[in-house]
Amino acid sequence: MRKIGFFTLTPSPPAPPANARTLAALRRALPGCEIEVIEVIPRLKRAPLAYGTAAAVAAATYAPDLLRGNKSLRHAALRTPYIFRWIKGMAARVARDSNFDATFQMQSLFDASAPGIPHYVYTDHTHLENLNYGAAGAAAMYSKAWIACERSIYRNAETVFVRSTNVAASLMRDYDCPEARVACVHAGSNAATPAAPADVTAPGQRKTILFAGIDWERKGGPTLLAAFRRVLARHPDARLRIVGCAPDTGGVANCDVVGRIPLSEMPGHFASAGIFCLPTRREPFGIVFVEAMWHGLPIVATDIGAVPDMVVPGVNGALVAPGDATALADRLCALLDDPALAARQGAASRRRAEDRYHWDRVAARMVARMATAAET
Repeated sequence: MRKIGFFTLTPSPPAPPANARTLAALRRALPGCEIEVIEVIPRLKRAPLAYGTAAAVAAATYAPDLLRGNKSLRHAALRTPYIFRWIKGMAARVARDSNFDATFQMQSLFDASAPGIPHYVYTDHTHLENLNYGAAGAAAMYSKAWIACERSIYRNAETVFVRSTNVAASLMRDYDCPEARVACVHAGSNAATPAAPADVTAPGQRKTILFAGIDWERKGGPTLLAAFRRVLARHPDARLRIVGCAPDTGGVANCDVVGRIPLSEMPGHFASAGIFCLPTRREPFGIVFVEAMWHGLPIVATDIGAVPDMVVPGVNGALVAPGDATALADRLCALLDDPALAARQGAASRRRAEDRYHWDRVAARMVARMATAAET
């Protein structure tokens, strides 16, 4: 391939760092290919009538959820058939005028396919996968008309690349995607990866439990706080470090609330912790787990979504049911009780990351699939 169109919603930043990581990895994997970036939202903003109409349609479609605060107008505007058709038309014109040999899009919120041009999607979710998260997922659902639009994204793709096996299963189960058009290629770390994990020997470091997430409620923060109270009864010198948000911890001892930080500072927090814990309630993927694995940390998390792909109980951590503070405390204490167990599981995390969750390996899997498709 000589030229590929790389479609993304927003520039990076503020787009998720995975967008830039994916683009860079594809460029390394295809050194002789020109990859042109097309940013959807800036083009939409240059069409004020379309942008305003999208907001009006979303306000009418999702009024009850918007009034209850369950959805934001900005996100809802992207989940209407009106704006879906606008983006599809724009993308097809760009692809045709640019003479792309293939098109590639990040996530499945729009359709950048064009007739006669092989198209690839890389996503960490399907909308219907939300139904597997109970009430937390039900609140995130959008209209049947939007789901019909999403279904067409996968129908028009040569291959849908996904980050995890649960999303691959959803594509086949919920969207009738043939198995031959779905490929699980995983994902890499957004934060810088260390040449080798830190040697967790200092007691203060070994007994530090790290939580990293912006959405305290959705990421299971209250459950972790309840579990940590139980942990302190057995390990009064344990510490909980909370990065990414600044919740009220209710006076629980030994809690260090760091708050929102730049991504560049995350490696230092991974390196100074002994356990990573994120008992999330709903998670499209969770690249923070990958980052914890690269830093050689044992992981205690919940058995939902993509997490079981990354955390194998008894190998590199433990999994509990969402909301189960008692089980969470028991799993954390098992690691605090046995430093040798924590060290073995941390080393297994690092090996799993090196084997599976490396951006260059991800891109190589994609490019091999694209090359095979081009030959047929």
